Amino acid sequence: MARHAQILSTGRYIPERVITNDDLNELLGENVGDWLAANVGIHERHVMAEDEATSDMAVAASRQALERAGIAPEALDLIIVATDTPDMLSPATASAVQAKLGAVNAGTYDINCACAAWVTGVDVAARYIATDADYRYILVVGAYGMTKFIDWTDKYTCTLFADGAGAVVVGAGDAPGFLAGKLLAEGQYHDALGIYTGGTLRPATLEVVQQYGKPCVRFVRKFPATFNSDNWPPLVRGVLAKAGLTPDDADFYLFTQLNLRTIEYVMENLGQPMEKTHWIMDKWGYLGSACIPAALDDAIEQGKGPQPGDVVVFCATGGGMAMAATVWKWAEV
Repeated sequence: MARHAQILSTGRYIPERVITNDDLNELLGENVGDWLAANVGIHERHVMAEDEATSDMAVAASRQALERAGIAPEALDLIIVATDTPDMLSPATASAVQAKLGAVNAGTYDINCACAAWVTGVDVAARYIATDADYRYILVVGAYGMTKFIDWTDKYTCTLFADGAGAVVVGAGDAPGFLAGKLLAEGQYHDALGIYTGGTLRPATLEVVQQYGKPCVRFVRKFPATFNSDNWPPLVRGVLAKAGLTPDDADFYLFTQLNLRTIEYVMENLGQPMEKTHWIMDKWGYLGSACIPAALDDAIEQGKGPQPGDVVVFCATGGGMAMAATVWKWAEV
């Protein structure tokens, strides 16, 4: 009998502390909030506590997903953490998550293709399930602690980025779940946006920090402002075609939650109503690799999420510029 990867449950964690657009207006000494609301769709964002680490947020979201799936941590075969804000440069944050959960039987590793990492992670998890009977339950958690890497005087970054985590349990089932996936990248933009201090190119030595500053997320050089608007429609059409489907066949879409105007444009380009998607950047800010699973969890909680039999599309872009899209048939679990 064929094994099919299914998304069994979701979970999320959003930190308590809130920073509103009005707070940023006061901090920066200029009105940035009106522009953010009108052009991006962000009204406020949540920030992790000083004593929280990325793994703490990942564990909180994961516990919720495990409880909803009715699965003990010991039943997990693999933990994939999707993040570009790890607890440490090495070892992997997934190992810290394994220890804190008590998931003693799970293998662990991190995926870092920036904000495309969670969609990449569920793509990878689905292929493990389909090809290797040793894998029955895989935890895929996107966790984002970017405010630890913010320069709060830089209005181009401190206005966007926030913190949080979203998790799913991917499990083996008899009915179709994962239908198709596609990964792409435009690597010529690898030096456009990121955290460029702390690795082997610019180790966080005193001299490097004096020259380049502490590790902070920065927009270094321009890349096309319409990058997502240009690339998401063909990526979505392409991954749906791999599943033998068209955009009209999809019932629910979730995109990287950076800019509501972009999502509106892409849905119009695909000929789809906004009722088929969901967004969270207005209340939680930009959650990077956590944004799509957090939005999925929020939609389900509000009764707007996918129903059994629905075709679901996830589409993401991350710094690099990495892109990923997957198509799922929502299973009865």
